[in-house]
Amino acid sequence: MQNIKDSLIVALDVDSVGKAREFLDKLYPIVKMFKVGSQLFTACGRQAVDMIGQSGAKVFLDLKFHDIPNTVYSAVASGTSSNVKIVPIPAGLDKVKSEGRIKEPVCYPIFMMTLHTIGGVEMLKAAVRGATDKAAQLKIKKPYLVGVTVLTSEFADKDTPKKVLERARSVKDAGLDGIVCAVSEAAMIRREFGEDFIIVTPGIRAKNAPRDDQARTATAKEAIEAGANYIVVGRPILEAKDPLKAVNDLLD
Repeated sequence: MQNIKDSLIVALDVDSVGKAREFLDKLYPIVKMFKVGSQLFTACGRQAVDMIGQSGAKVFLDLKFHDIPNTVYSAVASGTSSNVKIVPIPAGLDKVKSEGRIKEPVCYPIFMMTLHTIGGVEMLKAAVRGATDKAAQLKIKKPYLVGVTVLTSEFADKDTPKKVLERARSVKDAGLDGIVCAVSEAAMIRREFGEDFIIVTPGIRAKNAPRDDQARTATAKEAIEAGANYIVVGRPILEAKDPLKAVNDLLD
């Protein structure tokens, strides 16, 4: 069973680099992975990603790409190229002095990105090509790509498990690394696709805690027991009086 400390991703759903930095300073290195989603990326873009990477933490880029295959190919390639850092040329390296800078390939900072599965298999395949081609060009490790199935804000009905399973199959067929789903579907996905398939579960709440706008929630322990590789937690930590205590309570 996955260790919860190695599974926790804190969602930095804030609207400025300054606010993101405050949480990063409070939580890292207890928390080693942070989500950059639509709110923070729209406000700050690459600046937020770089700030997290420079601290030593990893970034889960959750932009749920959904567009025509060519556009998604390019977007994922751009995300992958964020893992190359441009650094000043070290003193004494005269042979490359004329270039003024060198590229230092490092696995930093984006380690995983999301696509929305409703974009279809061809779009998902294009995403895999974008990440693979750019990683090969830059000689770095390809980031994980995971497909969003059914948002945890949607209430479950009799068709939800079937829908999640079908979308997970399209992810597998397209060559992605795994999916994002609610904890309620995680055990089914783990049984169907085995141990090498990545499962990311948002909607994590303590028992009897407010759900906010999340419809399908579960505790962190339930997520790990169901086979989740990563759990994503935002408001229960960001809105806590003491965010670090909230993290430690979750880990305990």
